[in-house]
Amino acid sequence: MNNTNMSSSISSSDASTISLISVLNRAISQFGFGFIFILGNVGSILMCIVFTQPTYRNSPCAMFFLSASVSQFFTYNFALLTRMLHFGYAILTLNSNLWYCKLRFYLFYIFVAVPRYYIILASIDRYFASSNIALRRRWSSQKIALRLIIANVIFWSVIYIQIIAFYDIGSGTCTFRSGDYAIFFTIYIAFDSGALPILLMLIFGLLTVRNVRQTKARISANVGQSPRMSKKDVQLHRMLANQIILFVILNVPNPIYLIYSSFTINMSKSALQIAAESFVSNMTYLLIYLGFSLTFANFMVSSDIFRREFAQMLRTKILRQTPIARIPEGGTPVRMLPVNDGDH
Repeated sequence: MNNTNMSSSISSSDASTISLISVLNRAISQFGFGFIFILGNVGSILMCIVFTQPTYRNSPCAMFFLSASVSQFFTYNFALLTRMLHFGYAILTLNSNLWYCKLRFYLFYIFVAVPRYYIILASIDRYFASSNIALRRRWSSQKIALRLIIANVIFWSVIYIQIIAFYDIGSGTCTFRSGDYAIFFTIYIAFDSGALPILLMLIFGLLTVRNVRQTKARISANVGQSPRMSKKDVQLHRMLANQIILFVILNVPNPIYLIYSSFTINMSKSALQIAAESFVSNMTYLLIYLGFSLTFANFMVSSDIFRREFAQMLRTKILRQTPIARIPEGGTPVRMLPVNDGDH
């Protein structure tokens, strides 16, 4: 932080430890973030293709997943890339150009918040879709999903305008202003990016589980009653549940660190402590980006419909082969024939 005082002298053991931490931080930033950058971009592109297939086209939950995939593409290619260049390759434009400093952090917070809250909106949609009350199920619709997708971007673009006003370059570092705002902002980010998303995901995740169990219990009591939820909806529930678990595990360290940072922001710290805190902070963000990049792998493991659509995409788009037969729920196999350009 720009208001931290370092001790005037550094022992040789501390200097070697600081050097080791610096080398380790740089190596992880180069190779760790580099791996996540490639994995995330490939996964984001593939998810965009899969979620635009006819199977998912009319699902509000899939619309949120698609929007998250698109926004994650910007997360990797701006937020993650600039962090990798800064910590991994010592490209420190961030600390010398004021407008780049402000713009980078403004877009960084937006590109991290937008995909995160699309997953939260997907969890809310699953709650309404699984409800036993017809009026609540009507809230799970394409029209409402589209409005929320647009509103999510606008909301976070407005919320983080404060970055333009309160980020500055002090003592050669691009960061938020010191004083009362620094304490407010670190607590706010800990709540906004950590506690609140986890709380919302857990609440609506558990409510959805309750709805599904109530539906199964009612079906069991009425043997002749057919299940209302389709296989696709059940698997969307599973995909979302696993994504929430992944998010909670990998996102908890960052708000914990931010809370610690807010309470120690005005304390005098040694050079070793500053180096260690910089390393820990960087690793908490690595976990956040890792969580984003594992979304595709999670969906592949969680859903055989998603795997089938992915295989279908590879077969038709890459290998240029005839589509494999689809088996509708409760129906007979239907072979997807190639469509000629002259057919209307």
